Amino acid sequence: MGGNQTMVTEFILLGFLLSPRIQLFLFGLFSVCYVFTLLGNGVILGLISLESRLHTPMYLFLSHLAIVDIAYACNTVPQMLTNLLSPTKPISFAGCMTQTFLYLSFAHIECLLLVVMSYDRYVAICHPLRYSTILSWRLCVILVVTSWACGCLLALVHVVLILRLPFCGPHKINHLFCEILAVLKLACADTWLNQMVIFVACMFILVGPLSLVLVSYTCILFAILRIQSGEGRKKAFSTCSSHLCVVGFFFGSAIVMYMAPKSRHPEEQQKVLFLFYSFFNPMLNPLIYSLRNADIKGALRRALFKKSHFQ
Repeated sequence: MGGNQTMVTEFILLGFLLSPRIQLFLFGLFSVCYVFTLLGNGVILGLISLESRLHTPMYLFLSHLAIVDIAYACNTVPQMLTNLLSPTKPISFAGCMTQTFLYLSFAHIECLLLVVMSYDRYVAICHPLRYSTILSWRLCVILVVTSWACGCLLALVHVVLILRLPFCGPHKINHLFCEILAVLKLACADTWLNQMVIFVACMFILVGPLSLVLVSYTCILFAILRIQSGEGRKKAFSTCSSHLCVVGFFFGSAIVMYMAPKSRHPEEQQKVLFLFYSFFNPMLNPLIYSLRNADIKGALRRALFKKSHFQ
């Protein structure tokens, strides 16, 4: 890392190349979205911790998803807001590598958590009588810890491979933050190995998990269709549809961003996809779960009723 820094010690993030008036408007819009992201996921965490009825494996995984979404937003959005106000303010080489590592870590962890949550729904609907036996708290903790460990280790591999590359200029990153593909374009050496590792990682962290999610929900669909009770079928659809919406938003935008053929303007395309992938998703996740999940809505009503009754 020291060798690289003797050549390039800082980068400049170009962000959106727009007029100052539009950038000021985007600063206000993104600031509001950022606040909603923190508040929404914070409410989800608060409800799960305070409501004893939500102390189940499903909401343990959901609470970690909310933590990842908060961390995700805090890692990238403040830098993006700073760039909108001061486009030429640089970021240090070490700060850029740290941001890349955290961004990749949280992205990988979210992928794995979504797979774990689909497995939870599969067991709950296809094997309801054995749910507590199969998904014991010990197994839940192991799944969560494994998701965090694998996500961080895979991100560390990417960053170590970046640090072996020389960066001798230019030092302008045409992106909203230190995204890995944008950083690799500034390397003064062959990045074939990095590109190959990214492709293999995409197969492991995107295609593989998405396939497992689709298999789980295929089994869930057949199980739901066999439910005789209309109320039971409605509840099953309610809990699964919220998770499917999150999976669709996250995996869809990520696969288009990292595995689809590049357009004529890949940099601008990646900036827009980034907004969906790691900005709007963390903001929409708590909204989706609060609107589509009866347990969350019930816990929120009870919390508000207690507050008003106390006052």
